[in-house]
Amino acid sequence: MITCVVEYVIDPAKTEAFERFGRRWMELVDKHGGTHHGYFLPSEGASDKALALFSFPSLAAYEEYRTLFGRDAEFIEADRIRDESGCVLRYERTFMRPLLPETPER
Repeated sequence: MITCVVEYVIDPAKTEAFERFGRRWMELVDKHGGTHHGYFLPSEGASDKALALFSFPSLAAYEEYRTLFGRDAEFIEADRIRDESGCVLRYERTFMRPLLPETPER
């Protein structure tokens, strides 16, 4: 499994648009073989940081999903939310390998 962590700098005045953008991408990741773990938005105080975490079974599965960027109408529409609203100022993507709690055997 590979987990993508996306760190965003957002426009705090456009949080509602960022939430629309995030909800759409959660649907698309899940629809195309991934598991979206959610977006994490500023809660208290002045902050312009947000995070998204989602996983795919493998890097190959993630790369297959990425082939749809700029080609698939739903992906283009989701990016349009970000581009037209200006809610995302910049972002950085990092890939990580999760270490998860072991489930006890019964």
